[in-house]
Amino acid sequence: MNILAIGDVVSARGCEFLRKTLPAFKKNKGIDLCIANAENSATGNGITPESARFLLDSGVDLLTGGNHSFRRREVYEFLDESRSILRPANYHAGNPGQGFTVIDMGRTRAAVVNLSGVCCLENAENPFLCIDKILAELTGIPIILVDFHAEATSEKRAMGFYLDGRVCALFGTHTHVQTADAQILPQGTGYISDLGMTGAVQSVLGIAPELSIRWLKTGMPTRFEAAEGGKDMLNGCIFSVDEKSGKCTGVERVWVEGQQQNERIPTVGANCVRPMPCG
Repeated sequence: MNILAIGDVVSARGCEFLRKTLPAFKKNKGIDLCIANAENSATGNGITPESARFLLDSGVDLLTGGNHSFRRREVYEFLDESRSILRPANYHAGNPGQGFTVIDMGRTRAAVVNLSGVCCLENAENPFLCIDKILAELTGIPIILVDFHAEATSEKRAMGFYLDGRVCALFGTHTHVQTADAQILPQGTGYISDLGMTGAVQSVLGIAPELSIRWLKTGMPTRFEAAEGGKDMLNGCIFSVDEKSGKCTGVERVWVEGQQQNERIPTVGANCVRPMPCG
């Protein structure tokens, strides 16, 4: 089985490039399950029902989130009602949405867990203790995948070794820069510290560089908008899985670039003013 995990999809530009790229890519690579982090898929940041549906209609099977999952109030009902979107499981139990789900794929079942790190991010339940409780509920599920949305590489690496042999694959999200450490850990868990992002190549985490520079230089609130012009990219990782053992047998980093574009991408959702760059 081949599982594709896609790095943070940023704004309408990232959504549009994913739609153009994903169907053919899945066919060429024989992808059985596709997961994408969508916490920045709405223009500005956060998730809206519109941006979520756009990605699901484009060929993504399940969406994961992170620290921006609750930034757009209009998505709360969608988080509660849809079985195709997750938010971090170690957020407060009363928050909208669910933190993990089980997907019936016919010949097998796969569980996907969404976790948030706690280093340099909002207060949340300890992710190591949280995943222990979740795995106790997932006994008998052969394939378990974890999106660990975290800032610190050390926290991600530690979680990878903590779960080695207990889950099929752990992939990091949030920092939007693809890491070069895709590997199979000693006990058979596929791992990468960060999948990267889907959006503008010449950008700061998908945002127009001049806007990020202005905020970092002055500290003043800035309206962040997706970068325009240049090439688009889709980052991610393919994990090849033995369905019976649940072990990862292969890991392939994904970096797909599109053609040069100079036209403004139509928006999916509304702009918003943010006090910090997206991540």
